[in-house]
Amino acid sequence: MTMTDPLGDMLTRIRNGAARRKSSVTTPASKLRARVLDVLQAEGYIRGYSQVDYDNGKSEITIELKYYEGASVIREIGRVSKPGRRVYVSVKSIPQVANGLGITILSTPKGVMADHQAREQNVGGEVLCSVF
Repeated sequence: MTMTDPLGDMLTRIRNGAARRKSSVTTPASKLRARVLDVLQAEGYIRGYSQVDYDNGKSEITIELKYYEGASVIREIGRVSKPGRRVYVSVKSIPQVANGLGITILSTPKGVMADHQAREQNVGGEVLCSVF
């Protein structure tokens, strides 16, 4: 069975794993997922991730979730641009999450980055997800 929204699937796995207080979750690997995880790690929302390659040519990413005083660091994580409705923004209309406490992850011509980096580099793009 084919997956319609691989990034949405990964975000749901992270959300469900955090709700169940799991130390780590696994997801099939892709370049976009790895770039989004790079941003989450740089912003301090996850501890890290590692990619495992198997003999059959498939690979898997193990994501280490982060907790602070027993509560998950990620309170809310959700997909904004979906396969049925893509959301594109200019640099002037990049949304802020929780009045700047959270981040919006964008796919720009200069790569996948957080909202504050996109504003610094003066680029807009597709709004992938928001994290708080």
